[in-house]
Amino acid sequence: MSAPPPNTPNTPGTSSRTPVVTPSRVVAGVCLVIPFVAMLWVGSYARLTPEFIGIPFFYWYQMAWVFISAGLTTIAYLLVRREERARKGAAK
Repeated sequence: MSAPPPNTPNTPGTSSRTPVVTPSRVVAGVCLVIPFVAMLWVGSYARLTPEFIGIPFFYWYQMAWVFISAGLTTIAYLLVRREERARKGAAK
C-alpha cells in the first residue's frame, strides 16, 4: 500500500488558509513603526533652529509627529480592516 502524494488536501500540515503575513500587513506594521523611530532618534531633532512662527524646531517637530502619527495609524487601521473583510469574504 503506498502513501498519498505529499500535496493532497488530506496531508497534515497543509491548509488552504491565506498567509498571516501579507504585504498590506507589512505596510501597516511599517506605518506603526515609523513614528517610534522618528521620536526615539532624538539626535535628529535635538536643536533649536529652524524656528517655525517663533517655536523652536525641537517642539514643532514633535507636534508635527502627533498629526503624522495619527495619519499613519489611520492608514494602518484601514489596511488591516480591508484585509480582514477580504478574509471573511473568502471564508464564506
